[in-house]
Amino acid sequence: MANRTSRDVLLRGLWVLGQGIREQPGLFTVGVGGSVVFGLLTIASAYVVGAIVGEVVVPSIESGRVETSLLGAGAAALLAVSVVKVVGIFGRRLGAGFMQYRLQASYRRRVTRRYLDLPMSWHQRHPTGTLLSNANSDVEATWFPVAPLPFAVGTVVMLVTAIAALFATDWVLALVGLAVFPALFALNVVYSRRMAPRQVRAQQLRAEVSGIAHESFDGALVVKTMGREAQETARFAGRAVELRDALISVGRLRGLFDPLLETLPSLGTLAVLLVGAARLRQGAVSVADLVSVAFLFTVLAFPVRAIGWVLAELPRSVAGWDRVRHVLTATGEMPYGDTELPAAATPASLVFDRVWFSYRPPVAAPATADQPAGTDQPAAPAPADQSVDPTAVTAPGTDGALPPVLRDVSFTVPAGRTVALVGPTGAGKSTIAALAARLVDPTAGRVMLDEVELPRLTAGSLARTVSLVAQVPFAFDDTVRANVTLDRPGLTDEVAWSALRLAEADGFVAALDDGLDTVVGERGTTLSGGQRQRLTLARALAGQPRLLVLDDATSAVDPRVEAAILAALRNSEIATSILIVAYRRATIALADEVVYLDQGRVVDHGTHQQLLARCPGYNDLVTAYEQAEAERERTRSGTGTDDGDPGGGPARAAEVVA
Repeated sequence: MANRTSRDVLLRGLWVLGQGIREQPGLFTVGVGGSVVFGLLTIASAYVVGAIVGEVVVPSIESGRVETSLLGAGAAALLAVSVVKVVGIFGRRLGAGFMQYRLQASYRRRVTRRYLDLPMSWHQRHPTGTLLSNANSDVEATWFPVAPLPFAVGTVVMLVTAIAALFATDWVLALVGLAVFPALFALNVVYSRRMAPRQVRAQQLRAEVSGIAHESFDGALVVKTMGREAQETARFAGRAVELRDALISVGRLRGLFDPLLETLPSLGTLAVLLVGAARLRQGAVSVADLVSVAFLFTVLAFPVRAIGWVLAELPRSVAGWDRVRHVLTATGEMPYGDTELPAAATPASLVFDRVWFSYRPPVAAPATADQPAGTDQPAAPAPADQSVDPTAVTAPGTDGALPPVLRDVSFTVPAGRTVALVGPTGAGKSTIAALAARLVDPTAGRVMLDEVELPRLTAGSLARTVSLVAQVPFAFDDTVRANVTLDRPGLTDEVAWSALRLAEADGFVAALDDGLDTVVGERGTTLSGGQRQRLTLARALAGQPRLLVLDDATSAVDPRVEAAILAALRNSEIATSILIVAYRRATIALADEVVYLDQGRVVDHGTHQQLLARCPGYNDLVTAYEQAEAERERTRSGTGTDDGDPGGGPARAAEVVA
């Protein structure tokens, strides 16, 4: 089993290197060409040294005088060989270096592009630290053996030529070489076999350490406020110690084999001198031949190591490739259609038609020839026109899906109208918002914009038509202007200020030291929670969407400011329909229609007053929200907390009440 595993790693590693050669054949040719030149000139230098010793040094010692012309010719020959060797080294390193860095850059772009193509459901099943490791250390590991690869290929040419030269010089000395070179290859194979599991484990631990570090840094607020610094440090230290031990194991094995790999050529040189001395006494070889062969064994030690470097790094390369390929071949993408919605400044209509949805846990599929183990295989949604019972599709225990989040949801957002989604925690409101923006697709049923199913739309048309403002605001570490416009064509400063005014954000932006040029910091850390929410709302409004989806997007904003924002939206020149996840009574009352959800179902819908009168569950929930908001207002009045409190928001209070 061990032999088969080692052979598989070798073959897969060579396939990965072959993939790199196919993608960068020109640079590989340059690198190998330089390496071959270096190898051939290395052999030539051995014979030049032998000739100098035999034709210049020995006669000079015997005669007691130095032939200046012969000595100059020998020096010129050595200089010429050295200059050509330098050219070979330059070509080898230039080709190998450019090839390695180009492959790494190319695959970083591919991995990142794939991340952007995959749906949010895929990202939710993969830790951010692992994804960062895939795009960075795993890509580097995959193509790390490319650096010594041209050298190793050139070394093979050099070894074949050297053996031929040895046979041409003396067959007995050639047999000594034939004994040493296979021993070097055998030692390299054993080294690679023992190194493989250690390199794989080290690569896995690199990703785990990156994941824990990212999680700790990203959750710094929780870590600090909950006093978990020591525990998080210990958690990170545990994995870091494992990584340290794994790398020490790699280094220990390398420290054991490196001296052996260095010693074998030296032993070969010693054997050549012993056998060669006997052959010299027999007159079978000359002094020049013996010196050339001995010197050749000496200079071959370093190039032969290049083969060992490639073999030693193949396990790490295969481990990195598997992790990179897991991303590049991941399934679950949502293909787009070719239908374009009109870009006219008219509101869009949104229809949910008998929509069911279940979140699905990651599924580890068995490895196949075309698919590595662990590739996600999310189930395909049932066709909208298929007559099936959705409960049979999504019931727990049948296909591994989680319980349905939405059950037969149907409602409409008419063009130009505002519809509020109201319901207790876990009712499915955020899932509906994600479906409306097509972050996910329904398990069954249809979601339509202007009577066109979302999967039939082009990506550009969907992005222009729908803007989602999520619960947690996100700001890039850039200027206010860049965060609002996102470098979209035609979004001038005038458009940015107009969007900021609609979002009630123009006041605080104007008060910033540099206005639109103010850098807001990573995730907008220099802004309060309410300011970040208004900034992200302005970003959505700047594109003048025909449907605006607000998923509790103003929870950290003062109720008066929120009311002003919604009033401005209703009276603005932006022709948009609005779907809003709402908690506050004042916000709900501004909606043209309210959809009340509970346990993933539409319990009732109508105006706010109608639901208050006929739906006890809705009445109780809205009353609880109102009481929680009143309590929060009293607390804020006593503490002086402003709308920027990132920990506040009626949604949090409502969760406690509900």
